Amino acid sequence: MNTKRQLWIDRLIAKPIAFCLNFLVRLMGKILSIDHRLDVPFQRIVICKFKGLGSIIQATPMIQALRETYPGAEITFLSTKSNATFLSKIDVIDKVITVDDSSSWRLIASLSKAIFKMLRNRPEVYIDLEIYSNFSTLVTIATLAKNRIGFYLRSSSFRMGIYTHMMYYNTNVPISEVYLQIARLMNPSANSSGLFPIFKSTADLALPKEIQNDNYIVINPNASDLRIERRWAGQKFKQLTEQILADYPEKKVVFIGAPSEASYVKEVLMDYSHPNLVNLAGKTTVDELIQLIYKAELVITNDTGPMHIAFACNTPTIALFGPCSPDQYGWNANTKIIYKQVYCSPCVHEFITPPCKGNNSCMQLITLQEVMEEVNEFYQNSAKFSDTKNNSKKNINYNHENIVLGMVNR
Repeated sequence: MNTKRQLWIDRLIAKPIAFCLNFLVRLMGKILSIDHRLDVPFQRIVICKFKGLGSIIQATPMIQALRETYPGAEITFLSTKSNATFLSKIDVIDKVITVDDSSSWRLIASLSKAIFKMLRNRPEVYIDLEIYSNFSTLVTIATLAKNRIGFYLRSSSFRMGIYTHMMYYNTNVPISEVYLQIARLMNPSANSSGLFPIFKSTADLALPKEIQNDNYIVINPNASDLRIERRWAGQKFKQLTEQILADYPEKKVVFIGAPSEASYVKEVLMDYSHPNLVNLAGKTTVDELIQLIYKAELVITNDTGPMHIAFACNTPTIALFGPCSPDQYGWNANTKIIYKQVYCSPCVHEFITPPCKGNNSCMQLITLQEVMEEVNEFYQNSAKFSDTKNNSKKNINYNHENIVLGMVNR
């Protein structure tokens, strides 16, 4: 099932149902007078994030903080089938439950099974990390969890009866800190231990046979169909590759992409070949992709999932931003950000259809010269990146005591 259809269902079907159920949930909350305190030793916690591999990576400091707070608890993660392999590598998660959203019928069948599994072992805390999804709100209700935690937005204030605790969604701070605030509801002293080191699970894995050494650059020209306007033009990526291989003949350039993105990458590289150009789009497993990014000298990428993998691997990265704010999703000590803040940017979290109707001027304004200057800067001053594999993300400490909104069912 494509993203457009999912958004249509979410807006026209899930939202009206959630709006109506809100009144019933509020009423039942008052009748039952359930104790929703969060200062108790919970044993069963479920975290939900259906979309966005990058967001799941950015949520790992929160997951690690929950594990430290509740060492004996069973932590379950609910997501889509496409994220299952990656989630299995985060060893602080005990169980992964997935739904198959490839078609409407498969979604209904797999979701029914997922809800049954959760009801059989009813969670004491259910954390919904989806920001805008009304479908996810319905799933939250169906779990019958005693404590239901979600994010508060003015545009979706009707959810305040559905969730027992709501956290303000602050778009002006890094997303990992936004997620971490949820852990601080239960443990105010919770702090970030950095993104989970996913590369450790692939430490013994050899690089793909096309790559013989560590002397290579990874390029990711893709962006998920959730926000395809995050792409820098494919023609510019091709020109960038030609320039890199001309200026650095000893390097290899490796293109990556999911199987669904392989045809686009092939289109980007059409009519261009070079002995040091390797196209691995659609040809790597999740393990191989992680290891490929971890061992790369440099990653050049749009704002999408592999960028966050590079962050978690502490690999030096040049990240191209436009529709989304780098202040929120691009914060990383080992990253050079190129961002053209045009009048309508950032728009990703404000509109389903961007103001430009897909004519992403914010990305088009990024020039080949600017990106190449950052590549040259990296290789000419590589000493400052020499210890990036051992660097950890800086901690940001906010005043976070008891920042809770919408405890309407107390």
